Amino acid sequence: MKVRLANKRDVATDICEFELASVDGSALPAFTAGAHIDVHVANGLVRQYSLCNPPGETHRYCVGVLRDPASRGGSVGMHALAPGAELEISAPRNHFPLADDAQHSILLAGGIGVTPILCMAESLAARNASFEVHYCTREPARTAFRDRFSREGLASRTHFYFDSEGARADLDAILAQPSGGKHLYVCGPAGFIEAVLARAEAKQWPEGNVHREYFAAPVQADANGEGDRPFQVKLHSSGRVIDVKAGETIVAALAAQGVEVQMSCEQGVCGTCLTRVIDGIPDHRDVYLTDEERAANDQMLPCCSRSKSAMLVLDL
Repeated sequence: MKVRLANKRDVATDICEFELASVDGSALPAFTAGAHIDVHVANGLVRQYSLCNPPGETHRYCVGVLRDPASRGGSVGMHALAPGAELEISAPRNHFPLADDAQHSILLAGGIGVTPILCMAESLAARNASFEVHYCTREPARTAFRDRFSREGLASRTHFYFDSEGARADLDAILAQPSGGKHLYVCGPAGFIEAVLARAEAKQWPEGNVHREYFAAPVQADANGEGDRPFQVKLHSSGRVIDVKAGETIVAALAAQGVEVQMSCEQGVCGTCLTRVIDGIPDHRDVYLTDEERAANDQMLPCCSRSKSAMLVLDL
């Protein structure tokens, strides 16, 4: 859908909030806390950004974007936009929803990972639910949306940790008492998320109560393709067999043969390319599926994952 950039404001060093409204002034599709949209930035780039305005709003979508010079172009392209610019976006999707049955929610944000966490916190506060927020950043100047976290309903439940002041979140204490009614949500850089997940596992949190959302997949040890082996993909609908070279993704091999698979992030983060596996054993390299879903081996993300078997039969 087409939207226009209605407003753009700085919310921290190198972080801007972008307010998007429909071009014709009509209401935008509703969303729930934790949802994201795909934004077509420029030159074919599509990036996912979490919505950070209250879910009850339908007159606008707000996203917070960190300008990262080392990025592949999405954040730089967003920061170059001026109010009035028109963009193509998707309808909201939510792979990171709040659990309706949670008795208490622990929200952990690292850096720009605060965007879905803020939306979750405001949603929980609006219904007077039990929750706490732990927000970790490099320094106060790089801490986005401090004004909103200082409002009534959030201020007393939010804890800030700044690297510049030597403050560190005590994960052992925060995660000390898991229970069936507690749910943990974490979003931020891959290293931050992995540290939280490791401590949650050590504290024996139930896997179904631990929720995470990555902005980018952790770097794989063999990300350059070294050590990968070639294999074949068979299309279940036609029986056609396509070779996948070492270092080549499944979607790239399929595209070269005229078979298009819808995708977006190309990193195994967003779930857009999720495909059913009919036969064979996938080599899962995504951060979208849970451990249980990976173990079932009946679905995979072909934008980044490969095959442990010589042949992989996909529902395509």
